[in-house]
Amino acid sequence: MTHLVVVEARNLIQSGDIVRAEALLSALVETEGDYALVEVLDEMPSKDLLAVIREYDSSKQSLLNLLITPEQFARVVVLDRLYKDMSHEHLRGMINSVIFREDADANEFIAAIAELEFGYEALADYLSDRAEEVAGETFAALETEDITRAEISDHDWKELTWLLRHEHADIYNIVHALLKVKLEEKSIPEVVHITEGDEEVVVNNDPVEKVTRGDDEDEDSAI
Repeated sequence: MTHLVVVEARNLIQSGDIVRAEALLSALVETEGDYALVEVLDEMPSKDLLAVIREYDSSKQSLLNLLITPEQFARVVVLDRLYKDMSHEHLRGMINSVIFREDADANEFIAAIAELEFGYEALADYLSDRAEEVAGETFAALETEDITRAEISDHDWKELTWLLRHEHADIYNIVHALLKVKLEEKSIPEVVHITEGDEEVVVNNDPVEKVTRGDDEDEDSAI
């Protein structure tokens, strides 16, 4: 039987009232205890739970972030791609606030995420704006074996990368490969098609090149 709070929270989420939905769920802790909230989170559709969790991070905490289990959180994380947020800002915020919380074992969360379809992609998305540092040549400190977690601890991308490399080598190798692909995609020049009379010309999408072509054409017409 679905808990009444789940139904009420779903209605609030669908109406866009995330704050009230979070308050309703958190109130369970005061009336019925932590375990009651964990049970309710297990009943909630992952997409509804994601709608709440992704709005909170280390600067704006929620009891949901503090009590969600690795398995529940993993189901949420792999759905974040549905928001098509190319910056992945919310993804990073919620991962940092959950897996680096004081009582959490970050390794359990990483393992749970990697077990699901699109889990590797979610971890790569988290690190996407640091792809050059992680998969490129600019952050050699993470490649050394003698650096400790305490030395690299930032409760952010450096610490997560350290954990992947030192505690989850198989996961790290796959995520590293995905980041390499992201870097290669960025290096491919974008092309545009322009038409000159009846002839189509393809050029790199480079403003300097376009200006040069325009100047050449002006000179030809002046002659």
